Amino acid sequence: MAAAFVEPLAARHDVAIVCGRPSYDPTERRPWHLWQQERTNNVRVIRVGSTDYPRTQMTRRVLNYLSYVALCVPRALFVPCDVVLAMTDPPFQGIVGAFVALLKRKPYVYNIRDMYPDMALGGSLVAPGLLSRIWELLHRWALRRATRVIVLGDDMRARIVAKGIPSERISTVRDGTELAPVDAAAPPAAVDPHVVRAIRGGFKFVLLHAGNLGFYGAWSTLLSGARQLAPDGVSLVFVGDGAQRAQLEREAAGAANIRFLPFFPASKVPSVLAAGDLHVITVKRGLEGVVVPSKLYGILAAGRPILVVASRETDAASLGARRGFGLSADPDEPEEMVAVVRTLLQEPARLQSMAAAARGAARDYDRANESINFITTIEESVSR
Repeated sequence: MAAAFVEPLAARHDVAIVCGRPSYDPTERRPWHLWQQERTNNVRVIRVGSTDYPRTQMTRRVLNYLSYVALCVPRALFVPCDVVLAMTDPPFQGIVGAFVALLKRKPYVYNIRDMYPDMALGGSLVAPGLLSRIWELLHRWALRRATRVIVLGDDMRARIVAKGIPSERISTVRDGTELAPVDAAAPPAAVDPHVVRAIRGGFKFVLLHAGNLGFYGAWSTLLSGARQLAPDGVSLVFVGDGAQRAQLEREAAGAANIRFLPFFPASKVPSVLAAGDLHVITVKRGLEGVVVPSKLYGILAAGRPILVVASRETDAASLGARRGFGLSADPDEPEEMVAVVRTLLQEPARLQSMAAAARGAARDYDRANESINFITTIEESVSR
């Protein structure tokens, strides 16, 4: 998502990025160098020699974070700039960015992707105690230091306001999606039938969760609900990977209507999105506004209806209810999820109406427009 905003930003400004070695995608690796530099037009990428353990190895992944910070801070201090921007990967990068901006005496823009330490606590990655209290104190210091805070949704904005940050210093910039140009003469994008068959597996109705299987989802509710829906010919398909996948596969053992597939190549994403009858977005209770799933906007662009297994305060749930493309179910009540799905099975016209509403809503979340908001926020932070 950082890369998605670089091109429009570089159209108006020089951009210097201090990042680490890739580790998220197991197929992408870079040889180790203390630091290496790449340049494309107005974008200069300085890649420090952090470790690159895969994302599924959570303990070793901490070394990726620590080695990155140890190498990026001294390097960043010598990069000329007018404003410092930080996102939340590593989880404490917002604090690091505020520290660098303070030393450089530059404005600071804090773009929160996932909110820490709230997410670490909610996902049971960190136990409540001295470490989490110190982390939260430093995080609030970084928020106060920020000239502007960029958040992904209204639920995240409410979280930041509750931490004592004035609302006028907070900008909501949604991830959005890249919309294909409207051209009546152009043929629609081809859907790969092999991908569709792999996902549907012969079931008459497919609930599809495509994305990361991390610590934020109400997974037990999804699995329990799917088991109850088996007699209705409903399948729950997970396309993706993540730290929780192995545990979910163990919990789903024996359920023929629950299946796990790996990520498909990026070129097949439109086929993946087209394969599901109803897409699933889930955020477990307590993490509303802590994590804001960005996959919402790609689903809207594909014109697919959405089931949000999360509290109604969650951004996806509130937008779905307001715009008509989604329904929500309590993340702690599998029976409520089952009731929603069975209602839609009996009302195919309602599913079609939700799909049409999704296509209409997607136009309001064009990434090009969101990029303008993002750039404007950064430019305003410098002028202030």
